[in-house]
Amino acid sequence: MKKLIFLIAIFTWANGFSQQKPQYTQYIFNQYLLNPALSGIENYVDFKAGYRKQWAGINDAPQTSFVSAHWALGDNQLWSNALTSFPEETGNPMDRNYMQNYMSSPSHHGVGVTAVLDKTGPIKRLDANVTYAYHLQLSNDFNLSAGIAAGISSISLDLNALTFDTPYDPILNRALVNQVKPDLSIGLWLYGARLFAGASVQQILPQKLSFTGDKTYNMGKEVPHYFATAGYKFFVDEEISAIPSVMVKYVQPSPVSIDLNMKVAFRDKVWLGGSYRKNDSFAAMAGFNIGKMVNLTYSYDFTTSELNQVSNGSHEIVLGLLLNNIYKVPSYIRMW
Repeated sequence: MKKLIFLIAIFTWANGFSQQKPQYTQYIFNQYLLNPALSGIENYVDFKAGYRKQWAGINDAPQTSFVSAHWALGDNQLWSNALTSFPEETGNPMDRNYMQNYMSSPSHHGVGVTAVLDKTGPIKRLDANVTYAYHLQLSNDFNLSAGIAAGISSISLDLNALTFDTPYDPILNRALVNQVKPDLSIGLWLYGARLFAGASVQQILPQKLSFTGDKTYNMGKEVPHYFATAGYKFFVDEEISAIPSVMVKYVQPSPVSIDLNMKVAFRDKVWLGGSYRKNDSFAAMAGFNIGKMVNLTYSYDFTTSELNQVSNGSHEIVLGLLLNNIYKVPSYIRMW
């Protein structure tokens, strides 16, 4: 029984004092997962579904699945700018002409939904949120949006995945196998034709987290996750663009995490990318757009920490759909 209590306490402590939200490599193509201020930033319904297998080769390592969708409300998102003046067969909202004639969107509202299922060992977490954002037109060149995400987190412990010293342990009577808690996130996002910058906080509500009623081991708690990012787009030539960006993340009491990213796109049809996370990993990414509606991306993380002795790296794949794509643009307008 003491062994089980100790094991539950370890899992509670590990989840209470380190990163509790899932980790992503391809957030640079779906910042909406980290920042609700992007709700309704596009001219269409932006739907994505993804799966991440972290640290392949390690039993019970984290596995994450997610779906997300967001869209603008009303007709204000159908702004009249350089996008509408391009012939459909040659128009591209990411080319140099569009950047030179870019106009910020009128102020408008956006909403969305997210669902993320994350499983690590015997612990499973489901986060479901609805999001809202207001996009303010600062000038002809820039918008500033503020967003909020509200929902629930269901955290459960699979007792069948644990090994007991005896066939039946009395501690099972006091084990908290499922907990449902409120969840709240906020964010800001500044964007224009070439520049983007944002900041967000996830899991801002203080919540205790424990899988046992024994107060001796009731040490767990949920902690806020802080994110700040910025990037800029420039052109190598008429057909090749490059987007360097940086992401800073902080989850107390872990050290600050810094990601350096680079995406290089050819005609916005095919792109390659790379990412470096200090003291953790390198990542290689690739993706392509299929027609005017579908895009597919894949990334592989090369672990550089001591885990590389037992891990085969991390895999992540994301499918994106541009629903109700009125202008039939081949790629994301404001997602860089």
